[in-house]
Amino acid sequence: MRYISTRGGVSGISFKDAVMMGLADDGGLLLPQSIPHLTPGDIDALGMLDYPELAFQIISRYVSDIPAADLKDLIERSYATFDHPEITPTVNKDGIYILELFHGPTLAFKDVALQFLGNLFEYLLKERGERMNIIGATSGDTGSAAIYGVRSKENINIFILHPHGKVSPVQELQMTTVADDNVFNFAMDGTFDDCQSIVKQIFGDLEFKNKYALGAVNSINWARVLAQIVYYFSAYAQVRAQTNCQQVTFSIPTGNFGDIFAGFIAKRMGLPIRTLILATNENDILTRFVNAGDYSISSVHQTLSPSMDIQLASNLERYLYYLFDEDPRRVREAMATFQAEGRLQFDSATVARIGAELRSASGSSAATVTTIKNFYTATGYTLDPHTAVGVYAGQLLADSDIPLICLATAHPAKFGAAVREAIGRDPELPAVIAALDPTQKRCKKIPADIAVVKTFIAENAC
Repeated sequence: MRYISTRGGVSGISFKDAVMMGLADDGGLLLPQSIPHLTPGDIDALGMLDYPELAFQIISRYVSDIPAADLKDLIERSYATFDHPEITPTVNKDGIYILELFHGPTLAFKDVALQFLGNLFEYLLKERGERMNIIGATSGDTGSAAIYGVRSKENINIFILHPHGKVSPVQELQMTTVADDNVFNFAMDGTFDDCQSIVKQIFGDLEFKNKYALGAVNSINWARVLAQIVYYFSAYAQVRAQTNCQQVTFSIPTGNFGDIFAGFIAKRMGLPIRTLILATNENDILTRFVNAGDYSISSVHQTLSPSMDIQLASNLERYLYYLFDEDPRRVREAMATFQAEGRLQFDSATVARIGAELRSASGSSAATVTTIKNFYTATGYTLDPHTAVGVYAGQLLADSDIPLICLATAHPAKFGAAVREAIGRDPELPAVIAALDPTQKRCKKIPADIAVVKTFIAENAC
């Protein structure tokens, strides 16, 4: 399997090189040259496997340059850190299937990919005798998951930017109380989009990127998306075993389009997904894109689901590549227009085509609270606010004749204030959260200034 850029300036590179490159050198995002297709028989056979073996069978179809034994070892070590034997269990709550993606070390779905990516980076750096300085932006969960994926690993330093005061207290503590010498945290003035913009600009400076051996852990890195494809197959197998269904619908809370893009790839591989429901909060740029063809920047609203408080969905470019019939010229033109004007507008025929693949709804903070409350009253199950946005959209838009699977992207204890507002009490704290010590915080507050970030990286690079 070889990899190409959405913008056409990079092609024919190996999986290993794609992982190490992160953002493509032409500014685009990397994708496989082709998507493997599975038959219904293949999918049924995969459903009989445990999670690490399922992950190997999916991931290995995209990886031709790592020996099978080594890849299996990387996968098994990655999921040995999870606290549930099924890794990503699916539970039936009053007819809605909740795909629990929060059983990793930081209690968020990002662990599924970043435990794997951390081990993969370490493996490749040791093989090449190289070092890496990871830089990433986070709206909450990516930062801690990335840090836990690479903390104390050899030949890696990690620099994480988060928007000051705009992540939950638990998310902040999970990032900033890690004491390993290879971990550096920035609390930056501004929004997540400001953090992400600075990261992308730094990667766009190829001289700086190469000089300091920069690597990416955000979902711009293809390996992130690849690892997330697996749990769509796992969830389908679990629900099919209970219902003998022929199709399912997934509802995915998303801000950056990475998690739902993994589902999009799973569907293109042959997984029988009828509908992918894209759920947003008040930061509804993706809902406007799906429903009206309007992808235009507006102000970022601070909500109860802060990991989705995003306007610039970096993974949308990958979807546009397929929407534009794999024409990199059209992608380049679209991204240049967006860079210049801050908006893209799609015609009615294109909106209809998008609507054949995606449905979308936006849930307000009031709707989020109501959904948490009503779901708890009906089932005794506590949703985190991001998952609640997904449940809200799923209940609104899903067809009633097939199972609805809602992705639970974080443990409710990470967002205690929202849960308390909804059900009148705090969620139960897992031991890993209860043990966080605010006195151990290590974080540098900085302005939204690319020069400040680059200087700090240059002074602290490994």
